[in-house]
Amino acid sequence: MSTSKSRINVSVPDDVKAALTKLAKRDQLPTATKAVRLIEMGLELEEDEIWDKIAANRDQKETKFHTHAEVFET
Repeated sequence: MSTSKSRINVSVPDDVKAALTKLAKRDQLPTATKAVRLIEMGLELEEDEIWDKIAANRDQKETKFHTHAEVFET
């Protein structure tokens, strides 16, 4: 049975493994599934930081703002 998911090997310290195991047990999930969900959350946080930097660079004193109607001609 093939899968569309890729496998990666990640080595974690004992304390991280213990925390991951406890969280997975609490949420009644396999440890690997919990790990994937936490990695996805971390990636979203990284993405949010990038979008925040882009927005901060655009938010200048001389910035011209447009209304919804101007942008979408409604």
